[in-house]
Amino acid sequence: MPQPDRLPGTPEFRIKLPQDGAEARGCLLTQFGGNGTNKFLLREGSLVTAEEWPGLGRHARRFRAELRADGALVDAPATPGRPQDGSARWVVTRDIECNSSSAAAALVYGYDASGPESWRTDEGHPLSDYLSTGWRPPHKAWLVRGSNVSGHNLVRQLWLKEGFVSLSGAHLPPLEESDPTKSALRRFVEEGYEGAASYHQKQGLVDELHAFLTQMRVGDTVATYDDDRLYLGRITGDAVQTTSPGGLSNLRRSVTWRADSHPYDGLPGELRQKLSVQHDVVDLTGVLDALDGLTGQADSTDETEVAETLERPAPKELTLPEINGSLAAELLVHDRAWLQELRELLLDEKQLVFYGPPGTGKTYLAMKLAEYFGGGPEQVKTVQFHPSYSYEDFFEGFRPVENPETRDVAFRLTAGPLRELADLASREGNRHIPHFLIIDEINRANLAKVFGELYFLLEYRDRSVRLTYSGDDFPLPPNLFVIGTMNTADRSIALVDAAMRRRFAFVELSPRTEPTAGLLGRWLEREGRDPEPARLLDALNSRIDDADFAIGPSYLMKPGVYRDGGLERTWRTKILPLLEEHHYGEGLDVAARYGLDSLRERSA
Repeated sequence: MPQPDRLPGTPEFRIKLPQDGAEARGCLLTQFGGNGTNKFLLREGSLVTAEEWPGLGRHARRFRAELRADGALVDAPATPGRPQDGSARWVVTRDIECNSSSAAAALVYGYDASGPESWRTDEGHPLSDYLSTGWRPPHKAWLVRGSNVSGHNLVRQLWLKEGFVSLSGAHLPPLEESDPTKSALRRFVEEGYEGAASYHQKQGLVDELHAFLTQMRVGDTVATYDDDRLYLGRITGDAVQTTSPGGLSNLRRSVTWRADSHPYDGLPGELRQKLSVQHDVVDLTGVLDALDGLTGQADSTDETEVAETLERPAPKELTLPEINGSLAAELLVHDRAWLQELRELLLDEKQLVFYGPPGTGKTYLAMKLAEYFGGGPEQVKTVQFHPSYSYEDFFEGFRPVENPETRDVAFRLTAGPLRELADLASREGNRHIPHFLIIDEINRANLAKVFGELYFLLEYRDRSVRLTYSGDDFPLPPNLFVIGTMNTADRSIALVDAAMRRRFAFVELSPRTEPTAGLLGRWLEREGRDPEPARLLDALNSRIDDADFAIGPSYLMKPGVYRDGGLERTWRTKILPLLEEHHYGEGLDVAARYGLDSLRERSA
């Protein structure tokens, strides 16, 4: 029986099993399996798990059973550091040819897994880097920067005049493949740029070369900009390697450039976000509709493509619903102009904070407005800040996560509530739908620590920043709004800093000003109750000298207050303790000054 041939130019790959570090090794083969991908050879001596987890496919279960039956998988002897149960691991007694790398990974893990991502080289590079480019959308869009290539403006000097776009590749050898894999490009870059570029620079160069040489296709849209103007064109030729002065433009693709250009300040916000990503080659396919809107697809020669473009519905614009009478009535706000101003603040600033003493309905109002403007609770996420809250909790960080199949715990990069909501808001089809993040007690956390580099994005929604952990270039989508609440009575919490104040609009909710001042009276009237609690609350607040310690109406807008003895009980256990804390150490008889009996005597 002929021996299978190893795929030339590919290394050996391995998988380390959890818990004990047991290892499986294998390599790609030149032959193709039934699913059209390269077969994979699992090497003799590899260790695989004996357990079969839920979700393992029937074919994989049958394959494992057959190998076990013919002696290709036998119990591994117990060794130090490895489970003593001999059935926990099996050892491979001969090379096993698998239909694909994913089939081999399922054999090793005992559950279905992606082979191209699971199998890694000794350096940690995934097997996917050694495979040819797979399927990609028929029409993509790209940004290629060229206005400052080693101090030269290639956009003005060459690209627009001679009809091409290029990358510098002065240290690359002659490329024999027209569609090189990322692993081949990494090898060329490591060898050619040794001492000429840092590790991070070489890593970015590999990604850019791979996009330029293998991902771009004839017919794709290409964009570049110079002097704050965006130029668009269509790629008309395959990548070619040539010579150029200084090697500044020796990787080229011919382009038909449009005669017109577009001022940067007039571009849609989502497009400006993408253009702010600091790479020489950036995938713009996610904003292809915005690019098509600039050109009108007038230069397309494909009649089918033109027809599809004309039939495509125009993207919906982001807006917030107008304030109607039913919302004002539900919130008991008699002045609709006040609510309308909140709408305008959100449209202009994207972020606002309700601040005031406790009981003024800050969180309730934030949730109601968010659900009304967002179209429902599914577009709203709520978090509460506290002194130990961090960037890792709020946005993303490495956290211990249990594998539900192996029950092992490992640190994994995990998204926090802001990252989750931002990803949801930026999905295709969601970009015109408002999404709201409510941050309760926003001033209880160290805001500079929690927001980190996101401070910048709160003010500049048309820019992106490089994230601390993932390294992604991340923008805050324009349809993500933030509403915070801040309790001004908690003097142990530092007030927000000037940088935060500049990024948020601040709206006061005070028992001494509308719409909060008359809220309890309007609620009692709507509920058909005696107006006395509203008169008592007004009398109480008139005696409190510090506006930050005034008592909000929500304490008296609960059903328990209006059961037998409920008002007295609420006053004694909820309201008076707040005022005792306010006057702590002053020797004041709080009950005599603020008690119900005293207030009733004064108002009688």
